[in-house]
Amino acid sequence: FFFQAEDGIRDYKVTGVQTCALPIYRVFALHVCIPWKLCVMSNSDLSNHLPIPTPHLLSTSQKGTSEKGAALYRVVRPEDYEESASHRSNHPLGAQALITAVGLTKTYRKHQTSVPVLKGVDFIAERSRITAIIGQSGSGKSTLLHLLGTLDQPDSGEIAFDGQRIDCLPTRQRDAFRNRQLGMIFQFYHLLPELTLLENVLAPAMIGNGFFAYLKNRQRIVARAKHLIDLVGLSHRLKHRPRELSGGEMQRTAIARALIADPSLLLADEPTGNLDHESGQSILKLLRVLNREHGLTIVMVTHDESIAQQCDAIVRLKDGRVERVHSAPMRSTV
Repeated sequence: FFFQAEDGIRDYKVTGVQTCALPIYRVFALHVCIPWKLCVMSNSDLSNHLPIPTPHLLSTSQKGTSEKGAALYRVVRPEDYEESASHRSNHPLGAQALITAVGLTKTYRKHQTSVPVLKGVDFIAERSRITAIIGQSGSGKSTLLHLLGTLDQPDSGEIAFDGQRIDCLPTRQRDAFRNRQLGMIFQFYHLLPELTLLENVLAPAMIGNGFFAYLKNRQRIVARAKHLIDLVGLSHRLKHRPRELSGGEMQRTAIARALIADPSLLLADEPTGNLDHESGQSILKLLRVLNREHGLTIVMVTHDESIAQQCDAIVRLKDGRVERVHSAPMRSTV
């Protein structure tokens, strides 16, 4: 069903499927090929296929003092990570953990050259909080985010989502998991240029529901898409294509697209890195609203210290390792 052309095929893993980008086939690909490709998974219960992991979480013996803002943050050293899952029930964050990673390593190879990027990274993100991953260029921030988002697989280590192992899932189940549970936004937006703003937002829902289910529920899905577009302030741009939008508007479109499946976790890779200061601040404000008012868990990569300080927790990477973890006191959920 997909037309192979060197400049006409783009692999957008954010929607979990290879999509045809040739304008002449746009309608056919959008309304027939894309939903049909995953319709066989539309009625499957993903949870029945997820094996139970043995994640290693933070121990109860976390101690430390912050260098700056001691009243706001407590400091956890990498060596304080506990290597036994038996401590999970006693850990104050155990019940709050949404996604965890243990001992992640990743090396990129080209011919005889090997470049180790992650060297045994442990990570935890708590529910309904914003966690920032910060570090210098080349420290492994984006690589870690891509592993958490199942866009890539670690060489070793484990990743668990809501207590269930996800790093070893087969390709089809991994794509379905990403489509239903994760929302992803990127520095360069990755919008399909041939589609309108509304169609870009709808694309993951079309794929996740499958061809027949999408047709059956189209009115409801389109209504949700329009609600999200209104939430990000772009209801007047429904029929505009990406080339007709500003950088801030394209990022807002990407946020609406990421939320269409009502994900549990939003992963953001430098969401303000390609924007001017004013547009960047508006995106951060929107993310905080989604977190505070809707309880959305967010993991955000950034190299900007001022942005990281606005988050609930900060994980600092240096040379592929966790250098330090700052965590603010838990907010009341009442």
